[in-house]
Amino acid sequence: MNRQFSRRDFIKHIGAAGTVAALPAFFSQIGCRNSSGRPNFIFFLADDLGYGDLACFGHPIIQSPHLDHFAEEGMRFTDFHSAGTVCSPSRAGLLTGRNPYRVGLYRLANRDAHLRREEITVAAMLKKAGYDTCFVGKWHLGDLEKYPTPGDHGFDHWLATERNAFEGPENPTTFIRNGTPVGRMRGWYCDIIVEEAMSWLNSRPDPDRPFFILVCSHGPHTPVNPPEKFAALYDSPEVDRLEDTISYGGVPRPENKDIGDNKKYYYGTVTQLDNAFGTLMAGLDEMKLRDNTLVIFTSDNGPEYPVTEMESQGKWDDPLRGRCFGTPGVFRGMKRYIYEGGHRIPGIIRWPGHIQPGSETAGLVNGTDIMATLCGLAGVPLPKDRVIDGANIAPLFKGQEVRRKNPAFWMFPAGYFGSPHMAMREGDYIILGWFEDKDEDQTLMDFIKSAELKAFELYDLKKDLGQTENLAEKEPAVFSDLRTKMKALWAQVQAEAPVWENWDR
Repeated sequence: MNRQFSRRDFIKHIGAAGTVAALPAFFSQIGCRNSSGRPNFIFFLADDLGYGDLACFGHPIIQSPHLDHFAEEGMRFTDFHSAGTVCSPSRAGLLTGRNPYRVGLYRLANRDAHLRREEITVAAMLKKAGYDTCFVGKWHLGDLEKYPTPGDHGFDHWLATERNAFEGPENPTTFIRNGTPVGRMRGWYCDIIVEEAMSWLNSRPDPDRPFFILVCSHGPHTPVNPPEKFAALYDSPEVDRLEDTISYGGVPRPENKDIGDNKKYYYGTVTQLDNAFGTLMAGLDEMKLRDNTLVIFTSDNGPEYPVTEMESQGKWDDPLRGRCFGTPGVFRGMKRYIYEGGHRIPGIIRWPGHIQPGSETAGLVNGTDIMATLCGLAGVPLPKDRVIDGANIAPLFKGQEVRRKNPAFWMFPAGYFGSPHMAMREGDYIILGWFEDKDEDQTLMDFIKSAELKAFELYDLKKDLGQTENLAEKEPAVFSDLRTKMKALWAQVQAEAPVWENWDR
């Protein structure tokens, strides 16, 4: 299948590059526009993109030429994880370096639940250290007119939507820029946020200052409705045939489904997202910012689940999920699942002069690692008055091991379709645990503060990526050790977990 197609016209009025500054030896004497010797950072976050949803991660159908090329220029991470299994927790963990339960984002931000002002974000840390900071896209960490905004959490400039583009990804009306509603904006969500980021980058008063940009796309989250030129790439019998070979995390699609009117939209949306990312990378090249800019691409959680429940009710054409065809690849589970498919996601990092082009690592990375990594590379010390769960993963760039004070772990308060509530990783082993049953008259907040772990499973991910063989009885010593550690970790997190008085989801 041809993976090349024309890129839309690039953003107008992108300025020429400024002077080239010399860097200290640590940064390999590469050119850049900032004179501080510190790298610039761009973090591009897709929404509900599964581990297997890019060609460079094995998808047999989806065309992702820009991200495939990006992977050839950087490092592909095969053990990269989001901090949570749904939107808000993942974003909270990414920004704070802390497990989402420590900051009170247990599921989605709603009612009182939000990213509290007292939390310290990577943006705030970098801004204090002299970085220019910008946020564009989906915030989903609290009501933008009621609770702290991106501006309150360290971003100099921001253009954000509170949550998803449920009105549709074209000509959105819900963006707020630096506290002021923008009204209807012309274009597609992913293109609008890229153009905003590049416009901000090009108009900074002092181009010699290092910068951090967080780009949070809406796609391929529902509603899924790309431009026809992208959807049309997948309107063929060959795509239908190949779709039947794709795994959906062990969660079966409805039998005898007619995908003819559905599949092309999801695949087209991923290709549209890829195109927007390509535009952003072209912008860096135009401004001669490539060499000293570390760029990270990943997703906020696993792909949206198949519509098995709705199919039984005759709702295959459900407007929100009928077009969801994301795949976690070989992994078990989907979005909301604590199994690997819920949080193992595609991860690609490019940093010229520091990361070998076309390289790959199986080293573990979690969303909570981003703060420690960026602050470490910028020479910014981490806060010492709170638990930081993440680790600096920069050693992986050189093939070295990462040292972790705390194990990587993931939470979700409701056992989704039989999924566990907690997972904890140590080496190649992962232990999963279920909370005790929730009382019918018990609020979810009370449940989180009182629940105890009661049942467990153990897997060796080096031998069993699909988590098919529970080793709890076969490896009792490992199981006993990890179970004890998991219970102790949960008790610590449970004690710290904030209480929302008006929250019961």
